[in-house]
Amino acid sequence: MAFLASDHPGSAEALAGLEQRYGRVPPQQADVLVVLGGDGFMLHILHEHADLGLPVFGMRLGDVGFLMNRYELEALGERILAARQVELNPLHMTVGDRNGREHWAVAINEVSLLRQTNQAAHLKILVNGRERVERLVADGALVATAAGSTAYNLSAHGPILPLGTEAVVLTPISPFRPRRWQGAILPASAVVRFEVLQPERRPVSASADYDEFRDVCWVEVRQHEKIRHRLLFDPEHSLEERILNEQFLT
Repeated sequence: MAFLASDHPGSAEALAGLEQRYGRVPPQQADVLVVLGGDGFMLHILHEHADLGLPVFGMRLGDVGFLMNRYELEALGERILAARQVELNPLHMTVGDRNGREHWAVAINEVSLLRQTNQAAHLKILVNGRERVERLVADGALVATAAGSTAYNLSAHGPILPLGTEAVVLTPISPFRPRRWQGAILPASAVVRFEVLQPERRPVSASADYDEFRDVCWVEVRQHEKIRHRLLFDPEHSLEERILNEQFLT
């Protein structure tokens, strides 16, 4: 087990106790990564170590832990062996900017488009090559995975998806027109394309988790088929109950 800890208060003490009990190996020599922190740190670790293809077992030390198990020092090996595995495919974002350059990035939570100035963004939205929204007037829009549906998507009033669901969420951010459109749940295989209308007058940025590109003209989002993250959860860790709780929080 390789232990990776955030800078949350108490992480250093927890890390020292775990390494003293179970030993210490670098991630490149491990069979499993054990992440200590919250969902934000888990996101960072999944990005940083995606090339290893290792299962990841998180223990919550941060404030938000939708993707994390409870923290406990004892019987960690037994917990990992008994854990359930949930596989997650991230999103692949391709961007074309006003200078004619293309960029790409990977998102585990969401790809989001946001207006850069006080002018509302005007976006055309196509799904699998078919125009679905002729003109969305809004602060922006996002496409979220099931893992990201409890993050920015939830604050934008998008629906929560259970982990492991073969679907993504398309959610407008503070929409003005069309007023009745609240977004859509799409198959995970869907290809979503955003075309920025009037990009010079109404500039828009695009972000894949924490990779941002500015002055974009178009953005295409699809499931990344070559990357698959494996998250481990205690058998009694009820994802379904957490999803229900998130939807009734006040």
